[in-house]
Amino acid sequence: MNNIIIVGLQWGDEGKGKIVDYLSEDADVVVRFQGGNNAGHTIVVDNEVYKLNLLPSAVLRTGKISIIGNGVALDSHALISEIESLKVKGMDINPSNLMVSESCPLILSVHKGKEKLFEDLNGNHKIGTTNKGIGPCYEDKVGRRAVRLCDLENAEELNKRVDALLNYHNAIRKGLNSRVVGKEEILKEIQEISKRILPYKKPVWKILNSLMKEGKRIIFEGAQGTFLDIDHGTYPFVTSSNTVASQAITGSGLFSNTCVIGVAKAYTTRVGNGPFPTEQKNEVGDSLFTIGKELGTVSNRRRRCGWFDAVLVRQAVQLSGVSSIVLTKLDILDSFDTIKICTGYKHSEKIYDYLPASHSIQEELEPIYEELPGWKEDTQGKRSAEELPTNLIKYIRRVEELIGIPIHLISTSPKREDIIKLKGF
Repeated sequence: MNNIIIVGLQWGDEGKGKIVDYLSEDADVVVRFQGGNNAGHTIVVDNEVYKLNLLPSAVLRTGKISIIGNGVALDSHALISEIESLKVKGMDINPSNLMVSESCPLILSVHKGKEKLFEDLNGNHKIGTTNKGIGPCYEDKVGRRAVRLCDLENAEELNKRVDALLNYHNAIRKGLNSRVVGKEEILKEIQEISKRILPYKKPVWKILNSLMKEGKRIIFEGAQGTFLDIDHGTYPFVTSSNTVASQAITGSGLFSNTCVIGVAKAYTTRVGNGPFPTEQKNEVGDSLFTIGKELGTVSNRRRRCGWFDAVLVRQAVQLSGVSSIVLTKLDILDSFDTIKICTGYKHSEKIYDYLPASHSIQEELEPIYEELPGWKEDTQGKRSAEELPTNLIKYIRRVEELIGIPIHLISTSPKREDIIKLKGF
């Protein structure tokens, strides 16, 4: 199989960006297929830290094509800003190596405004969004009133789309006693960025199909993680798109034979509100936060930390048809005497071997743990399996048994080169 889909198996922040960057050395194309600039990928190359939000991780390698698919909610201003910041660092990004689907719905100021209005209305029951306008943009896409990238080329069509958009948003704003938005205000916002973003507009689905016929190797890069999926995640504390592997087809326009690689941390983290069965609100959680430097790439919020949840990851594997796992940040566990793995949940005397859909049950799940001895050795930056402690290998093998598929790669630091290949990869 030439093509690979990369998905996160937890609540995001698993290290997908580094893994896509690593695998893209042998690929030709990398496609972002969902989400928006609410996602954050951090990659370290030669001690230079790159934080990407919308751009596919392949932009850090020369000779690769980066594509933003139709499944992405596009903040044009944020994309141009990200491009310019990388150009300052010497990256060559142009319309021949970066292409954006003409069907992408555009995030506008009214979307950010609506998201903040409704988060404020929720009071103590906030979802904990990034307030980037992603959700309201997807709402408008499904409601058939979105402004898409292709609309920017036709003034008449653009006017119609903005009218439809504001009819909806201003009705809501009036109902909430908020300022209505003028049409000229939105048109000005669009015109400010139009000439800079349109050169990247392409019929992405057509280009991808041609590249596949040429035998090019394509990587599909997911954002966020499985349990932020709008259908399969911890609803309503989820993102506004599908984050599972099947979205790669819908969000890019390319149907192909692919293998699916899942990325998981050796422990678990979550940003924002929502259920988290293995969360450690104690010294363990504080240690994972401190050693792992667990601050959100986009939000800069503290990530909640807990033990590895094998139930969660096994479910994610099944939802996306994952055939191989990459386990990241194992070195963060170096100092622990003992390490726990969640193998099941208990609720009202009932045992669960999966995450039930009910939010009220999710909030009350009690994790069932298995305890393993720690390895108490420094593994940061290791690049050979022979250098790994025996107890770390035992930990990896036990995780494999619990999730039912092999771990083929492990990461031992944020640096591009610090990856170890295990059996069969």
